[in-house]
Amino acid sequence: MTITGVLTWIVFGIVIGAIARFLMPGRQEMSLLMTMALGIIGSFVGGAIASLFSPAPQGFVHPSGWIMSVLGALIVLFLYSRFKMAPRH
Repeated sequence: MTITGVLTWIVFGIVIGAIARFLMPGRQEMSLLMTMALGIIGSFVGGAIASLFSPAPQGFVHPSGWIMSVLGALIVLFLYSRFKMAPRH
């Protein structure tokens, strides 16, 4: 993987994570790094869900890939907010 590929994943992760956080009701206490991780992990989850229904198109960007990435990020964000540890006082 080249530096361009890594930077693309970082920007993609931030964009997808930010969209998911915007769409999810409530306030999420997350840093920019966590938002990026949310977007990247959500992209993999969305891709896994999409691969259950049809083979992934190769070699080009497909709009359904963005939609499934956001859906996957919403699932990950829901699970994160549901199961994260409450702060101890």
